[in-house]
Amino acid sequence: MNKFMMILALVSLVGLNSCGGFKAKRVGADEGDDAAMEITDKWVDRDTETVVKKTIKQIEKHKSFQRYLAKYGKKPKIFIAEVQNETSEPYFPIKDVNDELLYEFSSAGDFILIDAEARTKLLSEIQYQNDGMVDPRQAKMIGKQSGADLLVFGSVRMQPRSRGGKTIKQYSVNLRMTNLESAVEVLRTRVKVQKVSEQSSTGW
Repeated sequence: MNKFMMILALVSLVGLNSCGGFKAKRVGADEGDDAAMEITDKWVDRDTETVVKKTIKQIEKHKSFQRYLAKYGKKPKIFIAEVQNETSEPYFPIKDVNDELLYEFSSAGDFILIDAEARTKLLSEIQYQNDGMVDPRQAKMIGKQSGADLLVFGSVRMQPRSRGGKTIKQYSVNLRMTNLESAVEVLRTRVKVQKVSEQSSTGW
């Protein structure tokens, strides 16, 4: 075998080895969560799902709030302000938490959601329709949007503690619901998640 053929064979072998080292497969939610915990101690999708479901359960079991709903006598319209990331993690998936929260509130069927994210775009479209560009008989009128009865505020906080190569992250997801007209708080929930990790002497 000449020198050129030897080099070509070596390059091909390296290429095959580099490609052959990757393996992927689809897994269920539980197996995926276990695998994620072996890779990272950061917040993952299962944390988002778990926390939001627990939050909804707390709302359903909140005696004072259930009495408030019974007295109100109809589905309240809620405006969900953005849940804030107050952790020290700049890449915390706060948008996923907000989206999951909206999904679960919608699925529960106990509330009417006011679409906060779409309001600016809706207003722009209504103004366009009323600027003479659309048949007046089809144009939607300004001042017809629904007003919220309750505002939902929230935050995610995280406090890390480390010692002897071990770290525990204590996440706290806090939500409160306030009557827009009276400014009276009608509900407050808190769900905690703790994640423990250990760093070996040779790395993670």
